[in-house]
Amino acid sequence: VQLQASGGGLVQAGGSLRLSCAVSGNIFSINYMGWHRQAPGKKRELVAVITSGGSTNYADSVKGRFIISRDNAKNTVYLQMNSLKPEDTAVYYCNADGKYYSGSYRTNFGSWGQGTLVTVSS
Repeated sequence: VQLQASGGGLVQAGGSLRLSCAVSGNIFSINYMGWHRQAPGKKRELVAVITSGGSTNYADSVKGRFIISRDNAKNTVYLQMNSLKPEDTAVYYCNADGKYYSGSYRTNFGSWGQGTLVTVSS
């Protein structure tokens, strides 16, 4: 199972970006999908999560500005980031867990994407 993140870049404060993360492999089901971020010199932190049922949770620092969504048919999770601030600058990582087909079995997976850099200039 692999996760491929895209959509990062350089944006001015107040601008918007949309991140995407596609899950590939012999997927049976995906439960949790989420975005985390790691700023220079800081620990990785949770940004937003979404369950298979569509329930969402956000870090306080991004509530009202970021929106997480998913397209189950495409096994893809998105992060719409609005009103970006310089403190949102970080490498953003997606992750997901669920089950994949392994022969005749359904095996649990938990995987991370490679990260995409978001830089917000003041």
